[in-house]
Amino acid sequence: MNAALWTIQIVLGLAFLAAGAMKATKSPAELKESAGESMAWTDDLSAGQVRTIGILEVLGGLGLILPPAVDVLPILVPIAASGLVLTMLGAIVVHVRRKEYLPSVVVNLVLGGLALVVAIGRFGPQAF
Repeated sequence: MNAALWTIQIVLGLAFLAAGAMKATKSPAELKESAGESMAWTDDLSAGQVRTIGILEVLGGLGLILPPAVDVLPILVPIAASGLVLTMLGAIVVHVRRKEYLPSVVVNLVLGGLALVVAIGRFGPQAF
């Protein structure tokens, strides 16, 4: 189980690092231009809100990997995972309001579900 959690943590961490870095460094117009309709939701948020989401995703991605890797405050892993679950719930709300069900909501459900698995596993039986 520990190996499975580590695998999920690394995959999620890299995914959130990449997605978050993109949101934190590009304007909403650039995001929409480069990613097309999958980033149309940026029309509903300010540039600051999009950037904040990106920063939170980067921090969450780092929080899944770095604390146990450097053996400093590994309790941050389930906390970061819980934060990413909340982030994905917020994303689901935005996409449902915009009637963007496929693939947006499905992707958010998968990422949020995997983050929930990490949070439960690392708070519980497979804590560091």
